[in-house]
Amino acid sequence: MSEAKKINRPSLHIEAAYNRLKSVVTHTPLQYNSNLSRKYGCSIYLKREDLQIVRSYKLRGAYNMMSQLPQDLLAKGVVCASAGNHAQGFAYSCKKLGVKGVVFMPIPSPQQKVNQTKMFGDEFVEVKLVGDTFDDTAVAAKAYTLEHGMTFIPPFDHASIIEGQATVGVEILEDIKTMTKDPIDFLFVPVGGGGLSAGVGTYFKQKSPKTKIIGLEPEGAPSMFWALKSGEPVELENIDKFVDGASVKRVGDVTFSFCKDALDDMHLVPEGKICTAILQMYNEEAIVVEPAGAMSVAALDHYADQIKGHTVVCIVSGGNNDIARMQEIKERSLTYEGLKHYFLIRFAQRPGSLREFVNKVLGPYDDITRFEYVQKDNKEAGPALLGIELKSKADHISLIENMKKYQIDYDEINKDDNIHGYLI
Repeated sequence: MSEAKKINRPSLHIEAAYNRLKSVVTHTPLQYNSNLSRKYGCSIYLKREDLQIVRSYKLRGAYNMMSQLPQDLLAKGVVCASAGNHAQGFAYSCKKLGVKGVVFMPIPSPQQKVNQTKMFGDEFVEVKLVGDTFDDTAVAAKAYTLEHGMTFIPPFDHASIIEGQATVGVEILEDIKTMTKDPIDFLFVPVGGGGLSAGVGTYFKQKSPKTKIIGLEPEGAPSMFWALKSGEPVELENIDKFVDGASVKRVGDVTFSFCKDALDDMHLVPEGKICTAILQMYNEEAIVVEPAGAMSVAALDHYADQIKGHTVVCIVSGGNNDIARMQEIKERSLTYEGLKHYFLIRFAQRPGSLREFVNKVLGPYDDITRFEYVQKDNKEAGPALLGIELKSKADHISLIENMKKYQIDYDEINKDDNIHGYLI
Protein backbone atom coordinates (compact mmCIF):
# COMPACT_ATOMS: atom_id res chain seq x y z
CA MET A 1 0.00 0.00 0.00
CA SER A 2 1.36 3.40 -0.93
CA GLU A 3 1.49 6.15 1.63
CA ALA A 4 -1.90 7.80 2.09
CA LYS A 5 -2.53 11.33 1.00
CA LYS A 6 -2.73 13.69 3.98
CA ILE A 7 -6.39 14.30 4.85
CA ASN A 8 -7.59 16.47 7.73
CA ARG A 9 -9.65 14.01 9.73
CA PRO A 10 -12.39 15.75 11.75
CA SER A 11 -13.36 14.90 15.30
CA LEU A 12 -16.44 12.76 15.77
CA HIS A 13 -18.91 13.37 18.58
CA ILE A 14 -20.72 10.05 18.45
CA GLU A 15 -22.35 10.05 21.90
CA ALA A 16 -23.75 13.54 21.24
CA ALA A 17 -25.21 12.30 17.95
CA TYR A 18 -26.70 9.29 19.74
CA ASN A 19 -28.47 11.54 22.26
CA ARG A 20 -29.61 13.88 19.47
CA LEU A 21 -31.17 11.03 17.51
CA LYS A 22 -32.78 9.12 20.37
CA SER A 23 -36.21 10.68 19.90
CA VAL A 24 -36.12 10.55 16.09
CA VAL A 25 -34.76 7.19 14.94
CA THR A 26 -35.85 3.69 15.88
CA HIS A 27 -33.47 1.84 18.16
CA THR A 28 -33.43 -1.21 15.91
CA PRO A 29 -33.19 -4.70 17.42
CA LEU A 30 -30.04 -6.79 17.70
CA GLN A 31 -31.38 -10.31 17.15
CA TYR A 32 -29.75 -13.66 17.78
CA ASN A 33 -30.19 -15.85 14.70
CA SER A 34 -30.38 -19.53 15.57
CA ASN A 35 -30.31 -20.83 11.97
CA LEU A 36 -27.14 -18.99 10.99
CA SER A 37 -25.54 -19.72 14.35
CA ARG A 38 -26.18 -23.44 13.94
CA LYS A 39 -24.94 -23.40 10.32
CA TYR A 40 -21.61 -21.72 11.14
CA GLY A 41 -21.05 -23.11 14.63
CA CYS A 42 -20.94 -19.73 16.35
CA SER A 43 -23.20 -17.06 17.83
CA ILE A 44 -24.53 -14.75 15.12
CA TYR A 45 -26.53 -11.61 15.80
CA LEU A 46 -28.24 -9.47 13.15
CA LYS A 47 -28.44 -5.71 13.61
CA ARG A 48 -31.80 -5.07 11.90
CA GLU A 49 -31.48 -1.63 10.28
CA ASP A 50 -34.00 -2.91 7.72
CA LEU A 51 -36.51 -2.21 10.52
CA GLN A 52 -35.52 1.46 10.74
CA ILE A 53 -38.29 4.03 10.05
CA VAL A 54 -37.10 4.46 6.47
CA ARG A 55 -35.91 0.83 6.26
CA SER A 56 -32.20 1.73 6.35
CA TYR A 57 -29.63 3.36 8.63
CA LYS A 58 -29.30 6.41 6.36
CA LEU A 59 -31.81 8.45 8.37
CA ARG A 60 -29.30 8.69 11.18
CA GLY A 61 -26.66 10.66 9.30
CA ALA A 62 -29.07 12.85 7.34
CA TYR A 63 -31.02 13.99 10.39
CA ASN A 64 -27.89 14.43 12.50
CA MET A 65 -26.41 16.86 9.98
CA MET A 66 -29.60 18.72 9.08
CA SER A 67 -30.67 19.22 12.69
CA GLN A 68 -27.41 21.05 13.41
CA LEU A 69 -27.68 23.54 10.53
CA PRO A 70 -28.37 27.18 11.45
CA GLN A 71 -31.96 28.26 10.88
CA ASP A 72 -30.99 30.75 8.13
CA LEU A 73 -29.42 27.94 6.09
CA LEU A 74 -32.34 25.59 6.70
CA ALA A 75 -34.73 28.29 5.47
CA LYS A 76 -32.97 28.35 2.08
CA GLY A 77 -33.52 24.61 1.64
CA VAL A 78 -31.36 21.52 1.34
CA VAL A 79 -30.30 19.20 -1.49
CA CYS A 80 -29.08 15.61 -1.63
CA ALA A 81 -27.95 13.04 -4.17
CA SER A 82 -28.75 9.41 -3.51
CA ALA A 83 -29.35 5.99 -5.03
CA GLY A 84 -32.30 5.69 -2.70
CA ASN A 85 -31.70 5.08 1.01
CA HIS A 86 -30.03 8.40 1.79
CA ALA A 87 -32.82 10.04 -0.20
CA GLN A 88 -35.45 8.47 2.05
CA GLY A 89 -33.66 9.43 5.25
CA PHE A 90 -33.17 12.93 3.85
CA ALA A 91 -36.85 13.18 2.86
CA TYR A 92 -38.03 12.02 6.29
CA SER A 93 -35.73 14.56 7.93
CA CYS A 94 -37.06 17.37 5.72
CA LYS A 95 -40.62 16.61 6.76
CA LYS A 96 -39.65 16.19 10.42
CA LEU A 97 -37.84 19.56 10.43
CA GLY A 98 -40.30 21.31 8.10
CA VAL A 99 -37.58 22.08 5.54
CA LYS A 100 -37.84 22.28 1.74
CA GLY A 101 -35.62 19.64 0.11
CA VAL A 102 -34.65 18.62 -3.42
CA VAL A 103 -33.57 15.01 -4.03
CA PHE A 104 -31.46 14.00 -7.02
CA MET A 105 -31.61 10.28 -7.82
CA PRO A 106 -30.06 8.22 -10.65
CA ILE A 107 -32.47 7.41 -13.46
CA PRO A 108 -32.12 3.60 -12.94
CA SER A 109 -33.12 3.87 -9.24
CA PRO A 110 -35.72 1.23 -8.30
CA GLN A 111 -39.17 2.73 -8.56
CA GLN A 112 -39.92 1.50 -5.07
CA LYS A 113 -37.18 3.76 -3.67
CA VAL A 114 -38.39 6.74 -5.70
CA ASN A 115 -41.96 6.26 -4.45
CA GLN A 116 -40.83 5.82 -0.85
CA THR A 117 -38.78 9.01 -1.02
CA LYS A 118 -41.81 10.97 -2.19
CA MET A 119 -43.95 9.38 0.53
CA PHE A 120 -41.53 10.15 3.38
CA GLY A 121 -40.96 13.73 2.22
CA ASP A 122 -44.54 14.50 1.26
CA GLU A 123 -44.96 18.13 0.15
CA PHE A 124 -41.54 19.11 1.54
CA VAL A 125 -39.54 17.20 -1.09
CA GLU A 126 -39.07 17.39 -4.87
CA VAL A 127 -37.45 14.43 -6.68
CA LYS A 128 -35.28 14.89 -9.79
CA LEU A 129 -34.03 11.83 -11.75
CA VAL A 130 -30.65 12.65 -13.31
CA GLY A 131 -27.71 10.51 -14.56
CA ASP A 132 -26.99 6.78 -14.74
CA THR A 133 -24.92 6.42 -11.54
CA PHE A 134 -24.73 8.02 -8.13
CA ASP A 135 -21.61 9.88 -9.18
CA ASP A 136 -23.37 11.46 -12.19
CA THR A 137 -26.28 12.39 -9.97
CA ALA A 138 -24.02 13.95 -7.34
CA VAL A 139 -22.44 16.31 -9.90
CA ALA A 140 -25.88 17.57 -10.97
CA ALA A 141 -27.05 17.95 -7.36
CA LYS A 142 -24.01 19.99 -6.32
CA ALA A 143 -24.40 22.30 -9.33
CA TYR A 144 -28.08 22.85 -8.42
CA THR A 145 -27.10 23.56 -4.80
CA LEU A 146 -24.69 26.32 -5.79
CA GLU A 147 -27.10 27.83 -8.30
CA HIS A 148 -29.90 28.13 -5.73
CA GLY A 149 -27.87 29.01 -2.63
CA MET A 150 -28.95 25.88 -0.76
CA THR A 151 -27.06 23.43 1.48
CA PHE A 152 -25.89 20.07 0.20
CA ILE A 153 -26.40 17.08 2.50
CA PRO A 154 -23.86 14.46 1.38
CA PRO A 155 -24.65 10.75 1.66
CA PHE A 156 -21.41 9.82 3.43
CA ASP A 157 -18.40 12.17 3.23
CA HIS A 158 -19.03 14.51 6.17
CA ALA A 159 -18.30 14.31 9.89
CA SER A 160 -21.95 14.83 10.90
CA ILE A 161 -23.08 12.07 8.53
CA ILE A 162 -20.40 9.68 9.80
CA GLU A 163 -21.16 10.29 13.47
CA GLY A 164 -24.89 9.81 12.78
CA GLN A 165 -24.24 6.43 11.14
CA ALA A 166 -21.92 5.57 14.03
CA THR A 167 -24.92 5.43 16.35
CA VAL A 168 -25.65 2.00 14.87
CA GLY A 169 -22.49 0.88 16.69
CA VAL A 170 -23.57 2.55 19.93
CA GLU A 171 -26.81 0.54 19.89
CA ILE A 172 -25.01 -2.72 19.08
CA LEU A 173 -22.62 -2.44 22.02
CA GLU A 174 -25.42 -1.28 24.30
CA ASP A 175 -27.66 -4.23 23.40
CA ILE A 176 -25.06 -7.02 23.27
CA LYS A 177 -24.36 -6.54 27.00
CA THR A 178 -27.93 -7.61 27.78
CA MET A 179 -27.72 -10.70 25.56
CA THR A 180 -24.35 -12.32 26.26
CA LYS A 181 -21.26 -11.96 28.44
CA ASP A 182 -19.04 -12.74 25.45
CA PRO A 183 -17.38 -9.88 23.57
CA ILE A 184 -18.05 -9.33 19.88
CA ASP A 185 -15.26 -11.04 17.97
CA PHE A 186 -16.32 -10.16 14.42
CA LEU A 187 -18.37 -7.29 13.00
CA PHE A 188 -19.44 -7.47 9.33
CA VAL A 189 -20.20 -4.04 7.83
CA PRO A 190 -21.39 -3.22 4.30
CA VAL A 191 -19.41 -0.47 2.55
CA GLY A 192 -20.61 1.92 -0.14
CA GLY A 193 -19.23 5.42 0.23
CA GLY A 194 -17.92 4.48 3.65
CA GLY A 195 -20.09 6.48 6.06
CA LEU A 196 -21.39 3.49 8.03
CA SER A 197 -18.07 1.64 8.15
CA ALA A 198 -16.17 4.80 9.09
CA GLY A 199 -18.56 5.66 11.93
CA VAL A 200 -19.25 2.21 13.37
CA GLY A 201 -15.67 1.09 12.81
CA THR A 202 -14.25 4.10 14.63
CA TYR A 203 -16.62 3.68 17.56
CA PHE A 204 -15.77 -0.01 17.89
CA LYS A 205 -12.05 0.74 17.83
CA GLN A 206 -12.64 3.02 20.80
CA LYS A 207 -15.06 0.84 22.79
CA SER A 208 -14.39 -2.71 21.58
CA PRO A 209 -10.85 -2.66 20.16
CA LYS A 210 -10.46 -6.47 20.01
CA THR A 211 -13.40 -6.83 17.59
CA LYS A 212 -12.24 -7.68 14.08
CA ILE A 213 -14.10 -5.38 11.67
CA ILE A 214 -14.74 -6.76 8.20
CA GLY A 215 -15.71 -4.29 5.47
CA LEU A 216 -17.78 -5.68 2.59
CA GLU A 217 -18.22 -4.42 -0.95
CA PRO A 218 -19.88 -5.90 -4.04
CA GLU A 219 -17.39 -7.48 -6.41
CA GLY A 220 -18.55 -5.17 -9.19
CA ALA A 221 -17.94 -1.94 -7.25
CA PRO A 222 -14.70 -2.36 -5.25
CA SER A 223 -14.07 1.34 -4.57
CA MET A 224 -12.94 1.01 -0.91
CA PHE A 225 -10.95 -2.11 -1.73
CA TRP A 226 -8.86 -0.23 -4.28
CA ALA A 227 -8.65 2.87 -2.10
CA LEU A 228 -7.05 0.79 0.65
CA LYS A 229 -4.74 -0.87 -1.86
CA SER A 230 -3.71 2.51 -3.29
CA GLY A 231 -3.45 4.40 -0.02
CA GLU A 232 -6.03 6.96 -1.12
CA PRO A 233 -9.44 7.11 -2.80
CA VAL A 234 -9.40 6.28 -6.50
CA GLU A 235 -12.16 6.68 -9.07
CA LEU A 236 -13.19 3.48 -10.79
CA GLU A 237 -13.88 3.73 -14.49
CA ASN A 238 -16.80 1.29 -14.49
CA ILE A 239 -18.93 -0.32 -11.80
CA ASP A 240 -21.75 -2.85 -11.65
CA LYS A 241 -24.76 -0.89 -10.36
CA PHE A 242 -26.76 -3.96 -9.26
CA VAL A 243 -26.02 -3.47 -5.54
CA ASP A 244 -27.35 0.07 -5.80
CA GLY A 245 -26.97 0.87 -2.10
CA ALA A 246 -23.24 0.14 -2.15
CA SER A 247 -22.12 0.98 -5.68
CA VAL A 248 -20.04 4.15 -5.93
CA LYS A 249 -17.11 4.90 -8.21
CA ARG A 250 -15.18 6.69 -5.49
CA VAL A 251 -15.35 6.57 -1.71
CA GLY A 252 -15.12 9.78 0.29
CA ASP A 253 -11.86 11.36 1.40
CA VAL A 254 -13.11 11.75 4.96
CA THR A 255 -14.63 8.27 5.16
CA PHE A 256 -11.45 6.76 3.78
CA SER A 257 -9.36 8.54 6.41
CA PHE A 258 -11.33 6.70 9.11
CA CYS A 259 -11.78 3.37 7.30
CA LYS A 260 -8.07 2.86 6.65
CA ASP A 261 -7.58 2.64 10.41
CA ALA A 262 -10.92 1.09 11.40
CA LEU A 263 -11.22 -1.84 8.97
CA ASP A 264 -9.23 -4.97 9.73
CA ASP A 265 -10.13 -6.67 6.47
CA MET A 266 -11.89 -5.84 3.20
CA HIS A 267 -13.81 -8.54 1.33
CA LEU A 268 -15.49 -8.41 -2.09
CA VAL A 269 -18.78 -10.31 -2.29
CA PRO A 270 -19.95 -11.64 -5.69
CA GLU A 271 -23.30 -10.22 -6.79
CA GLY A 272 -24.65 -13.74 -7.34
CA LYS A 273 -23.73 -14.72 -3.78
CA ILE A 274 -25.56 -11.63 -2.51
CA CYS A 275 -28.65 -12.71 -4.46
CA THR A 276 -28.50 -16.17 -2.88
CA ALA A 277 -28.37 -14.55 0.56
CA ILE A 278 -31.40 -12.37 -0.26
CA LEU A 279 -33.45 -15.43 -1.20
CA GLN A 280 -32.27 -17.43 1.80
CA MET A 281 -33.10 -14.64 4.25
CA TYR A 282 -36.55 -14.30 2.74
CA ASN A 283 -37.33 -18.02 2.53
CA GLU A 284 -35.74 -19.09 5.83
CA GLU A 285 -36.07 -16.00 8.04
CA ALA A 286 -38.96 -14.03 6.46
CA ILE A 287 -36.57 -11.05 6.32
CA VAL A 288 -36.75 -8.77 3.27
CA VAL A 289 -33.37 -7.22 2.52
CA GLU A 290 -31.95 -5.20 -0.34
CA PRO A 291 -28.71 -6.30 -2.02
CA ALA A 292 -26.49 -4.06 0.14
CA GLY A 293 -28.31 -5.27 3.26
CA ALA A 294 -27.58 -8.91 2.43
CA MET A 295 -23.80 -8.54 2.04
CA SER A 296 -22.98 -9.17 5.69
CA VAL A 297 -24.77 -12.54 5.64
CA ALA A 298 -23.51 -13.39 2.14
CA ALA A 299 -19.90 -13.01 3.33
CA LEU A 300 -20.18 -15.55 6.16
CA ASP A 301 -19.29 -18.55 3.97
CA HIS A 302 -15.93 -16.97 3.15
CA TYR A 303 -15.13 -16.55 6.87
CA ALA A 304 -16.70 -19.81 8.06
CA ASP A 305 -13.47 -21.23 9.47
CA GLN A 306 -12.47 -18.00 11.20
CA ILE A 307 -15.79 -17.29 12.92
CA LYS A 308 -16.41 -20.80 14.26
CA GLY A 309 -16.92 -20.68 18.02
CA HIS A 310 -16.98 -16.87 18.11
CA THR A 311 -19.52 -14.07 18.59
CA VAL A 312 -20.44 -12.37 15.33
CA VAL A 313 -22.59 -9.33 14.47
CA CYS A 314 -23.84 -8.76 10.93
CA ILE A 315 -25.26 -5.33 10.10
CA VAL A 316 -28.33 -5.75 7.89
CA SER A 317 -28.16 -2.23 6.54
CA GLY A 318 -31.43 -1.91 4.62
CA GLY A 319 -34.60 -3.57 3.39
CA ASN A 320 -35.66 -1.36 0.47
CA ASN A 321 -35.95 -4.06 -2.15
CA ASP A 322 -38.23 -3.64 -5.15
CA ILE A 323 -40.29 -6.80 -5.71
CA ALA A 324 -39.97 -6.18 -9.46
CA ARG A 325 -36.27 -7.11 -9.14
CA MET A 326 -36.92 -10.55 -7.65
CA GLN A 327 -36.79 -12.42 -10.98
CA GLU A 328 -33.38 -10.91 -11.73
CA ILE A 329 -32.24 -11.74 -8.19
CA LYS A 330 -33.34 -15.37 -8.66
CA GLU A 331 -31.58 -15.59 -12.04
CA ARG A 332 -28.32 -14.17 -10.66
CA SER A 333 -28.47 -16.56 -7.72
CA LEU A 334 -29.13 -19.66 -9.84
CA THR A 335 -26.36 -18.73 -12.26
CA TYR A 336 -23.86 -18.09 -9.47
CA GLU A 337 -24.74 -21.39 -7.75
CA GLY A 338 -24.26 -23.27 -11.03
CA LEU A 339 -27.93 -24.19 -11.33
CA LYS A 340 -28.83 -22.12 -14.39
CA HIS A 341 -27.00 -22.28 -17.72
CA TYR A 342 -27.58 -20.64 -21.07
CA PHE A 343 -26.58 -22.17 -24.41
CA LEU A 344 -26.69 -21.27 -28.07
CA ILE A 345 -27.48 -24.58 -29.78
CA ARG A 346 -27.42 -25.28 -33.51
CA PHE A 347 -29.76 -28.21 -33.92
CA ALA A 348 -29.16 -30.64 -36.77
CA GLN A 349 -31.38 -29.84 -39.76
CA ARG A 350 -33.45 -33.01 -39.62
CA PRO A 351 -36.79 -34.04 -38.13
CA GLY A 352 -36.70 -35.08 -34.49
CA SER A 353 -33.46 -33.33 -33.52
CA LEU A 354 -35.14 -31.28 -30.78
CA ARG A 355 -36.99 -34.34 -29.46
CA GLU A 356 -33.71 -36.26 -29.37
CA PHE A 357 -32.11 -33.42 -27.38
CA VAL A 358 -34.91 -33.49 -24.80
CA ASN A 359 -35.02 -37.27 -24.49
CA LYS A 360 -31.31 -38.14 -24.62
CA VAL A 361 -29.22 -35.07 -23.72
CA LEU A 362 -31.21 -33.61 -20.83
CA GLY A 363 -31.05 -35.35 -17.47
CA PRO A 364 -34.20 -36.53 -15.64
CA TYR A 365 -34.37 -33.37 -13.52
CA ASP A 366 -33.06 -30.81 -16.07
CA ASP A 367 -35.64 -28.21 -17.02
CA ILE A 368 -35.76 -25.96 -20.09
CA THR A 369 -36.84 -22.57 -18.73
CA ARG A 370 -36.16 -20.55 -21.87
CA PHE A 371 -36.29 -21.43 -25.55
CA GLU A 372 -36.21 -19.04 -28.46
CA TYR A 373 -34.80 -18.95 -31.96
CA VAL A 374 -32.22 -16.22 -32.42
CA GLN A 375 -33.00 -15.44 -36.08
CA LYS A 376 -36.29 -13.78 -36.94
CA ASP A 377 -36.38 -15.29 -40.44
CA ASN A 378 -35.59 -18.90 -41.31
CA LYS A 379 -35.64 -19.78 -37.64
CA GLU A 380 -35.01 -23.48 -38.00
CA ALA A 381 -31.71 -22.86 -39.80
CA GLY A 382 -30.32 -20.62 -37.08
CA PRO A 383 -29.25 -21.27 -33.47
CA ALA A 384 -31.67 -21.48 -30.56
CA LEU A 385 -31.16 -19.88 -27.17
CA LEU A 386 -31.81 -22.34 -24.34
CA GLY A 387 -31.93 -21.63 -20.61
CA ILE A 388 -31.58 -24.87 -18.63
CA GLU A 389 -32.15 -25.10 -14.88
CA LEU A 390 -30.50 -27.98 -13.01
CA LYS A 391 -31.43 -29.68 -9.75
CA SER A 392 -27.79 -29.79 -8.60
CA LYS A 393 -24.54 -28.16 -9.68
CA ALA A 394 -23.04 -31.59 -10.44
CA ASP A 395 -25.67 -32.20 -13.15
CA HIS A 396 -23.81 -29.72 -15.38
CA ILE A 397 -21.04 -32.27 -15.92
CA SER A 398 -23.40 -34.97 -17.26
CA LEU A 399 -25.22 -32.37 -19.39
CA ILE A 400 -21.99 -31.34 -21.13
CA GLU A 401 -20.95 -34.98 -21.54
CA ASN A 402 -24.26 -35.77 -23.24
CA MET A 403 -23.87 -32.72 -25.50
CA LYS A 404 -20.54 -34.13 -26.69
CA LYS A 405 -21.80 -37.72 -26.88
CA TYR A 406 -24.65 -36.78 -29.21
CA GLN A 407 -22.49 -34.27 -31.13
CA ILE A 408 -24.56 -31.20 -30.22
CA ASP A 409 -23.16 -28.00 -31.72
CA TYR A 410 -23.30 -25.54 -28.82
CA ASP A 411 -21.79 -22.47 -27.17
CA GLU A 412 -22.12 -21.98 -23.40
CA ILE A 413 -23.05 -18.33 -22.86
CA ASN A 414 -22.47 -18.39 -19.07
CA LYS A 415 -18.74 -18.29 -19.78
CA ASP A 416 -19.04 -15.04 -21.74
CA ASP A 417 -19.81 -12.28 -19.21
CA ASN A 418 -20.53 -9.69 -21.91
CA ILE A 419 -23.28 -11.80 -23.50
CA HIS A 420 -24.57 -13.49 -20.35
CA GLY A 421 -25.22 -10.14 -18.69
CA TYR A 422 -27.98 -9.39 -21.18
CA LEU A 423 -29.90 -12.54 -20.26
CA ILE A 424 -30.41 -11.99 -16.52
